[in-house]
Amino acid sequence: MEPRRRFTSLWPGVALFDLDGTLVDSAPDLAAAIDDMLTALGKPPAGQEKVRQWVGNGAQILVRRALTGRADWENAEPVDDALFRDASEQFYQSYDTLNGSCSTVFDGVETCLQRLQEMDCRMAVITNKPERFVRPLLERMGLEHWFEMIIGGDTLPVKKPDAEPLLLAMRTLGGTPGTTVMIGDSRADAEAARNAGLPAVLVRYGYNYGPPVDELGAEVVVDSLTELL
Repeated sequence: MEPRRRFTSLWPGVALFDLDGTLVDSAPDLAAAIDDMLTALGKPPAGQEKVRQWVGNGAQILVRRALTGRADWENAEPVDDALFRDASEQFYQSYDTLNGSCSTVFDGVETCLQRLQEMDCRMAVITNKPERFVRPLLERMGLEHWFEMIIGGDTLPVKKPDAEPLLLAMRTLGGTPGTTVMIGDSRADAEAARNAGLPAVLVRYGYNYGPPVDELGAEVVVDSLTELL
């Protein structure tokens, strides 16, 4: 399929959005919850700069990265199961308490969503964040009314970069591979789009770890979602 660089009245018919790092800058809340967790476990806080590099693959991997201090947590010493359970419980409790109080909507997001709605584009959020945290964050940010469907990291047995969350949303909203686009900020989003046979738009301002987003094979990479309009 020929890459489309701008949204028009003919395309896309369905737009699938990542949440953290694409629509919402939630790193301040995530970092605060991670630091609360680490402090409770007697470990030094990680700080927001490190946590920004660890976001993107769901809460469980974020916790494992924090416990090992590494983005490539798979190559670190295994984390004890009991420690991981305690850490996860503490993280979820802290994040729930924060309730998005430090998060903000990225510039250009609402302009893009409004234009897509005016073009009768149907929209969904597909994130690896646990589902119970997704709607409250969208509501606090005033974004929930734009989206007809939400798929969290635990909504299905699989999550991004698996294709199924994208394919389910596409089918539910009446899209096809030729009318649907995935918009995100990370390797997981790019790989999920590729696995689903969909074009990907990636933003440079998000939380991608590893190679720069320009090297991930997306059809379009932008600094602001307004560049698509």
